[in-house]
Amino acid sequence: MADLKYYDVILKPVITENSMAIMDDKKYTFLVHPEANKIQIKQAVEKMFEGTKVESVHTMNYNGKNKRRGMIYGKTAKRKKAIVKLTADSKDIEIFQGM
Repeated sequence: MADLKYYDVILKPVITENSMAIMDDKKYTFLVHPEANKIQIKQAVEKMFEGTKVESVHTMNYNGKNKRRGMIYGKTAKRKKAIVKLTADSKDIEIFQGM
């Protein structure tokens, strides 16, 4: 496993209709590093966003798809998505407030 720093774990937030709907339950969705585990994701969210306390982390792995362009075959990159649930007394994450 790679030695990941907390700022390398979270790549970007996922902004979809479904991810916006679950924000009412204090659940936030992020694309994370494929080799990051749940403990690293929890620590990264708590360090990057002041005043947040993580209750649980759920992760999903997506393998790369096979793609073809003419006679050249390739594969897209694999991804990992994490849904982070904050505690009831936790502060909300501000990056989603302007949406």
